This record gives sequence, C-alpha cells and structure tokens, in this order.
Amino acid sequence: MDGDRVEIDGGIMEGGGQILRVSTALSCLLGLPVRVRRIRAGRSQPGLRPQHLSGLEIVRDLCDGKLNGGEIGSTEITFTPGKIKGGTHIADTKTAGSVCLLMQVAMPCVLFAASPSELRLKGGTNAEMAPQIDYTVMVFKPIVEKFNFTFNCDIKRRGYYPQGGGEVVVQMSPVKELSPINLTERGTVTKIYGRAFVAGALPIKLAKDMSAAAVRCIRREIRDLYISIQPVREPDDQAVGTGSGIIIVAETSTGCLLAGSSLGKRGKNSDKVGIEAAEMLLQNLKHGGTVDDSLQDQLIIFMALAKGVSRVKTGPITLHTQTAIHFAEQLTKAKFTVTKSEEEDPSNDTYIIECQGMGMINPNL
Repeated sequence: MDGDRVEIDGGIMEGGGQILRVSTALSCLLGLPVRVRRIRAGRSQPGLRPQHLSGLEIVRDLCDGKLNGGEIGSTEITFTPGKIKGGTHIADTKTAGSVCLLMQVAMPCVLFAASPSELRLKGGTNAEMAPQIDYTVMVFKPIVEKFNFTFNCDIKRRGYYPQGGGEVVVQMSPVKELSPINLTERGTVTKIYGRAFVAGALPIKLAKDMSAAAVRCIRREIRDLYISIQPVREPDDQAVGTGSGIIIVAETSTGCLLAGSSLGKRGKNSDKVGIEAAEMLLQNLKHGGTVDDSLQDQLIIFMALAKGVSRVKTGPITLHTQTAIHFAEQLTKAKFTVTKSEEEDPSNDTYIIECQGMGMINPNL
C-alpha cells in the first residue's frame, strides 16, 4: 500500500487484461485508488492494447476519475476513482477489440451509479479471445440477471476482425444491492439451439455448412433432442466487414445455459468451425457443472459484490476464474471457497465455488 493506494501485480496468474478489468471495476466501486504494474506481462505483446485502454477510459469517465499511464503499450497505470454517475458514456476501441470486454469492466460500475446509464460500446462484436456478443446476449445476460438486475443490449452493428466497426448499446438502471445466486442443480438438457452467421462477402452456404457439421457432431453424443441452429446472413447495413462464426446453446430443465462457439477465419474450413463449437459445447456438458468455462470467471465479480452467500457448480476451475477470485478477495471483503463437488458420478470433475459476498450497497439510492 502506498498511502491508501492498492498495488496490483498485473503479471501474476492469468497475466492478461482480465486483472485490469476486475481491479479497475472494483477500484471504481469501492473508491479505492489502485496502481497496476506489469500490465499483461503474461502476453506476447505486453502492456495496454486499444481495447484495454478504452475500458479504462470508460470507467474513468463513469466516475470522473483520474487515470495516469493511459497510453497504448503502457505497462503501469494509476487510477483514482471519483463518484459513479449515470448518463451516456461512449467507449470506442477504434479496432476489432471486443465490445464484450468493455461491457465486462463497465457493467458492475454502472449498477451502483446514481441514475440510469447508457453505454455505447464500439469495436469488434465477434472477436477472438473474448465472448462473442451472441454469447453475451444468449447466455451471460439471462444468468447474470439472476443477481437481481436487468439490462438491455441492442446490437446496432456487427464488426469483425481486423477493422471492427461494430456498435452495441447497453442500457441499465442502478440497483440498491445485488442478490446472491445459487446455481448448483444442472438438471437435464431440454433443448439445443444456436445461430451460424456469415457477413460481408461470404455466402450463406458457409453458415449452412457450419450448422450442419455442428448438428452431426452433437448427434453422435445426443441422439434424441431437437437441435435448431439457424444459418443467418447478417444484413449488410448491420455489419461492417466480413466475418463468420457459430454459437450453440444447451438449455437445461433447471434453466442453466451452457454454450460452445467458434469463429471462422480465412483458410479455415466451415465444417471445422461448426465441429469446434459443437465439441466445446459437449465438453461443457460433460463436466456436469451449471455454467460453462466462459461464464465461470465472469460471475466472480458479481458474487463478490452481492449480499449473502452465492454458490455455483462448475467444471474444472479455469485460470481466469482463479485470477478473478484472487483479485476480488484482495480488493473486497468477499470470501471465496472452492471445493470438489461430492458427485454421484465420480467421473464428473465438478467444483462448488462459494462466496460470502461483501454486500455492496449503492450509496446513491
């Protein structure tokens, strides 16, 4: 601690942008100044990329904070938060940097703002190394709203690698406090659905091929369920650039949502894209958890902020999740425990993440 400034080592554990997102969001919420050093030291190109810088800037603007070291390539920043206010805020990566990662850093903050917020997030909607916007809408949104808040996510335009150009508008109202969640019963898979998309110069046939390959792959394991993966060609006025990909969601009898997704790229066979997504979904279904690997770490900050005890049953704990827990505990009074789940089926590698949340109260409401 330097006075009351919290020192964050951005190079430990997962060593990527997630450390920055979790620590700046919590810094903003708790009014704790932070210094983050060795930013993204675990990456081939360390330091701030456009998407991380945009994320820092939107949090700074949300709370009239002060940001030092906010340049592309910077490996150290200091952030001093102010008071969180509502209103309209714009973040533009000017690249294909993920709008979903911008949402991850800003959303917890605006939940505790003084008035409703509108976030206009610009960049890539379907980017590598980040959740696709379809995942955010189809899986993240319905599950995270169990913490007792709602948000609206309007996809104005889709943008793909390399130029981005997508825009998503998120609207949400503040809450007094977050309720804990209890996601420990998987239930049985009741339906499987998804969308395979192409945009720009690509023919709809590629979307149909991705969809068909994914269905064939899932059918080998799950025979008796109706599977509906819609092939879609994004309208030209709602997509910038050329892109393709697929997301497949399995819904269970208890309301759990688990997904698999994949993006197309030049030279990658469309069947392979569909099969990758299907295999990821089957992998996520195999472990018996109630959330998939992508959602696991995204729930940690909300569990830490909620009032009361949250419990989530997951597959093997990812490094992203371990990292989120580490920094949530370092910055808040939340306490996490991870225990191996006592399964009827010993082949299931499942865990219970339990959190005694800090019970953040919105001082503005």
